[in-house]
Amino acid sequence: MGCSPEVDKSEIHCYPKDKSEVVDHNLFRVAGTGMFSGKVNEDMSEEGYVYRQVLRTGRRQVIYEPGKEMICYACPQRDVCQEEIEISMPLRLGTRIIGVIGVVGSTREQKERILGDEALYMDFLEQIAVFIATKAREHTELEGKNALLGTLDCTIDHIDQGIMLLGSDYVVTTANISAKNQLELEGLEGSRVSVEPTGDHLNHLNEYKLRVQEQEFYVMGHMYDLPNPSKRYAALLIFESSRNLQKKYYEMTSTVHTLDCDSIIGSSPQTLKMKEEILKVAQSSSTVLITGESGTGKEMVATAIWNASERRNGRFVAINCAAIPEALLESELFGYVKGAFTGADPNGCIGKFELANHGVIFLDEIGDMPLYLQAKLLRVLQERKIIRIGSNQVIPVDVRILAATNKDLREMMREKRFREDLYYRLNVIPMEIAPLRERKEDIQELALYFAERYGRLFKKHFWKITDSVMERLRLYRWEGNVRELENVMEFMINMMGEDGVLDEDTLPAGLREASKGQAAGTETARRSGDSETPSGGKEADVEGPICPLKDLERREIQKALRLFGNTTKGKKEAAKRLGIGLATLYRKIEELEKEEEQNSQSENQPFSKRE
Repeated sequence: MGCSPEVDKSEIHCYPKDKSEVVDHNLFRVAGTGMFSGKVNEDMSEEGYVYRQVLRTGRRQVIYEPGKEMICYACPQRDVCQEEIEISMPLRLGTRIIGVIGVVGSTREQKERILGDEALYMDFLEQIAVFIATKAREHTELEGKNALLGTLDCTIDHIDQGIMLLGSDYVVTTANISAKNQLELEGLEGSRVSVEPTGDHLNHLNEYKLRVQEQEFYVMGHMYDLPNPSKRYAALLIFESSRNLQKKYYEMTSTVHTLDCDSIIGSSPQTLKMKEEILKVAQSSSTVLITGESGTGKEMVATAIWNASERRNGRFVAINCAAIPEALLESELFGYVKGAFTGADPNGCIGKFELANHGVIFLDEIGDMPLYLQAKLLRVLQERKIIRIGSNQVIPVDVRILAATNKDLREMMREKRFREDLYYRLNVIPMEIAPLRERKEDIQELALYFAERYGRLFKKHFWKITDSVMERLRLYRWEGNVRELENVMEFMINMMGEDGVLDEDTLPAGLREASKGQAAGTETARRSGDSETPSGGKEADVEGPICPLKDLERREIQKALRLFGNTTKGKKEAAKRLGIGLATLYRKIEELEKEEEQNSQSENQPFSKRE
């Protein structure tokens, strides 16, 4: 059949005994009465000589003597034609000829009846032709509208933003797939929705609070009133859920490389104990305060806690409180709305606490947070709610807080630089990471790991680290801890020759000199322990009173504090000379203070809390 629209046969009205048919522009019969009623959809291209002429010229044809007129000359039925009269009327759709309506009189009586009132009969056929063309036009327009609506529906369903078409009574007329997915609701159509602006503006979008199917959602987008509103079509809401926007923003800005507990390298007792603590701590929702020197891997521990917890499907959002200017830190933490302050991004900004909702926020270098902001953070910890800068909208957040610092927060509390109430809120679960020099068993594993890693990165063949170099690495103090070791191994791989061996020639000059001095000191101590007696033999073991390790530790700490002072700077130097971390020193001092208090504390002891 051709491309012209199908026509209902009941719409063709002719005299009872006349035979009529309608053909399309491809000469397919699309409707028929009488002898043609059972021949719909037949191809008439081989016999439709007259119809072809009408389609070509656009003029009606009346054959008064079928089989005898010139137009019938090529017809194979010319000599046996049973028709008495034939009328062919073009069907017009605008300027196009879309088909032909044909009426055939097969008896003399029919012919005479037509000729007896030919003008009226022709007018009647003209009206039928107009009627059919009108129906064809309506059908074509309806097909066009349906095709357009189908295209729009398909397009809307493939748009990432949620789209809801609302009636004047705020009942959802239609909603696209994204709207249903973002709100996690099926059967939105027919649901009544409440749309309430919150007054906040972010990213050129307005925030709305939606209530639908007894649930509440926050979305960002725009609401448009439609022209000529009706009960079914009054407003259009184009939106993205706040959660969806947060996810996109997080994916664009996150630079955290998350690790799990199994990825932590090291087999020292301290590292093994730390892994056990991570797995225990991960099952809680309490706040964790991670302390340790710079470069020990505090963020790595934080991500391991997150990965082992039930919040691992939420986001891990990290912020370095020391790396962001004080004036901007509050806006980074809590976000702000359009026009919140001079110089603010006109789009507004989502805060880190919002991004971390249902996940974990890691506040690194918490000791560098200004006092006024510490008070706001304390309120968030207590109330679990935030307010964007420039907004009155209270946003509940479900966030676990992990904090870290390389500073002595107790000392800062004494100096009134850190809030005591915030400290105790953060220090619910304390975790201290030992410096690398206190877990020398990890050095070899870490050195090999970094060597292999940078060997692959620089496309260089790494074979081994010589024993003498490994010994130097073990003897070195590693003030920068694991971060310094990683940098040293990167340097050494760059200096490595084609043999793939990391020998002493690949060592940085500073490490080479420092480890020589430490090695010499170790050898001197060893020799002094093996010194011989005047008689030529080694000193015999002498039995006598043994000093308890606790007393020995107390004496050495007292000596270090007398030498370097009881100030923060002095304690740092004392910890360095004692070969322990500053946090470890403070912990030992605190233990000794408690012991002294139990044994009638002396005011002149260097462990006195007075500076």
